[in-house]
Amino acid sequence: MHITLRQLEVFTEVLKSGSTTQASQRLALSQSAVSAALTDLEGQLGVQLFDRVGKRLVVNEHGRLLYPRALALLEQATDIEQLFREDNGAIRVFASSTIGNYILPEVIARYRRDFPELPLDMSVGNSQEVINAVTDFRVDIGLIEGPCHTADIIAEPWLEDELVVFGPPDSPFVQGEVTLKQLAAAPWILREQGSGTREIVDYLLLSHLPEIHLGMELGNSEAIKHAVRHGLGISCLSRRVIAEQLESGKLKEINVPLPKMVRTLWRIRHRQKHLSSALQRFLRYCQP
Repeated sequence: MHITLRQLEVFTEVLKSGSTTQASQRLALSQSAVSAALTDLEGQLGVQLFDRVGKRLVVNEHGRLLYPRALALLEQATDIEQLFREDNGAIRVFASSTIGNYILPEVIARYRRDFPELPLDMSVGNSQEVINAVTDFRVDIGLIEGPCHTADIIAEPWLEDELVVFGPPDSPFVQGEVTLKQLAAAPWILREQGSGTREIVDYLLLSHLPEIHLGMELGNSEAIKHAVRHGLGISCLSRRVIAEQLESGKLKEINVPLPKMVRTLWRIRHRQKHLSSALQRFLRYCQP
């Protein structure tokens, strides 16, 4: 059986108008095309949908049974057409933890205010997980905290982000300048390997230290903040991540004898990924 939406559309118009002539006018089809579509539909169903009374077509019990179901299918087809006419497909975003927890919420809030009904899926992980998801086409766009070295990925600079070294309020390091030797001897609490923040901290900061005393590695920034606040060591994270704690005095910035540490946050996508209108619209909301 191969019932078409056109056949159902013809059926509903004939039912409403009572004749193939008026239905053909409403559908901008020839009367013979309308009659053929109706005859074909009845042939596939194996029943007559109308009783022929002279030149009039009067819907019978079979037609009455089909009518609400035909209307429902036609309405669903219209919904599908409208969905793709406006390019409102679901957007899948994967962000590394600093971006996903401290930058994207504001972006998504602005997007949701203008498009409250549009589907948007967001996942949060470390930078390597984001890269893997983009490579495998499991997400449409990725936002990461470090450079991407994968050949199939297009990486575009997105935002600038400052990293700061910090400690608990009673740390001796918060009372003015410290030396690189002192920093090297301090217990460090760092993000795990594979994190974009860790990669940048290794490059911009730890590479300048003669050695490092690694106290522990933790999988998220919140855990690091709590560990530092309770005196377990010092760390280095985005200023965005610790802004509230610095303002409240629960954490203190440590002035290090190095240039200001600024990194680039990156937007990544697969080289073969089509940038739909819906995706481009969301990316406009990601602009600073």
